[in-house]
Amino acid sequence: MEDQEHVTLIKVSTNASQYFVDSYYAALNGRRNTIASFYMPPAAMPGGNLPSISFNGTQIPTAAAMQTMFEQQIPQPHYEVQCYDCHVVNPNYISEGTQARPAKTGKNMTILVAVSGYVKYGNPKEAQPRAFSESFLLVPNPAAAEGQQRMKNVKEWLIQTQTFRIVV
Repeated sequence: MEDQEHVTLIKVSTNASQYFVDSYYAALNGRRNTIASFYMPPAAMPGGNLPSISFNGTQIPTAAAMQTMFEQQIPQPHYEVQCYDCHVVNPNYISEGTQARPAKTGKNMTILVAVSGYVKYGNPKEAQPRAFSESFLLVPNPAAAEGQQRMKNVKEWLIQTQTFRIVV
């Protein structure tokens, strides 16, 4: 891999991770009706059996089910991210049915994002903070790869795999 390409991958993955963490946890904290929009649509994946979502040991079958769980079953959460890290997993990922973007864009990769922090469920003044650890595998959004990112609410990176766990 060329040095410039490596630098591009680092910059793009870092910026994508920061934007993702900021927007995803803001959605969990207040715009829970948008949660499903953060996930790769099953139709975009071979076999249609992704995204893979594990929430505290429970497998969640779909992004819509994850959103419904947050809207109807979980008391209002208050997430506070303490730290996150990211790593390029596959620098040459191409979504099924899309064309590879030029390597210089750094947008053909998968990104592992590891997040930790605290969450309170319910009244933030009364609820005890619980530590959490969460990891995501982000993939390029096929709609963004097709040049539709200028459309409102089209995210460049989507969740393909997610694992959430309360630590304490």
